[in-house]
Amino acid sequence: MAMKTLFMRLATLVVGIVLLAVGASGQGSNDAELTAQLKKLFPNAATFSAKTGTPGHYKAFGPGAAGKEGELLGLAYWTTELEPLERGFDGPIKMLVGLNVAGEITSVIVTDHREPYGYFSVDLPDWPTQFEGKSIRDAFKVGADVDAISRATITVQSASRAIRNSSRKIARAHLAPPAPPAGGAPAPAAAAQ
Repeated sequence: MAMKTLFMRLATLVVGIVLLAVGASGQGSNDAELTAQLKKLFPNAATFSAKTGTPGHYKAFGPGAAGKEGELLGLAYWTTELEPLERGFDGPIKMLVGLNVAGEITSVIVTDHREPYGYFSVDLPDWPTQFEGKSIRDAFKVGADVDAISRATITVQSASRAIRNSSRKIARAHLAPPAPPAGGAPAPAAAAQ
């Protein structure tokens, strides 16, 4: 009986070690995929922080002096974490968004989305590019400053609202407001955190 108990404990230990090893190896590939996505949002970034803050975000830094962190270029965040109720026709639209310190979107990556009738919505390669350079102060109104896609109105409106609202939340929480104008021209926003 003691041998059977010892064998069961040893088997449990081996299974636990194997599961930990499999989980750790999968985490590395997820980290590499996330880093590649962050690099698409901020091509000039030298480093990225781990996810931090409330609401959660990643910081993109430019190159710095030897051993020092570079200048903050912007923040990246998941729309589904900031706007979880915004959904497409057939479920959530998971997007990673980059926002520079001036409050302008650098890029949008649609990472997960499903449409019941096929590939003709926010998954199209050109759809997210229209947000590049948009300010958080823009309207993001479908049919006005955001292109509509026929047969995908619900999804496009929801995705546009998710990008706009999550960007504004991140900016309010983590970017300093522009300084008052000194001589007419407003100063660019600077990072607060």
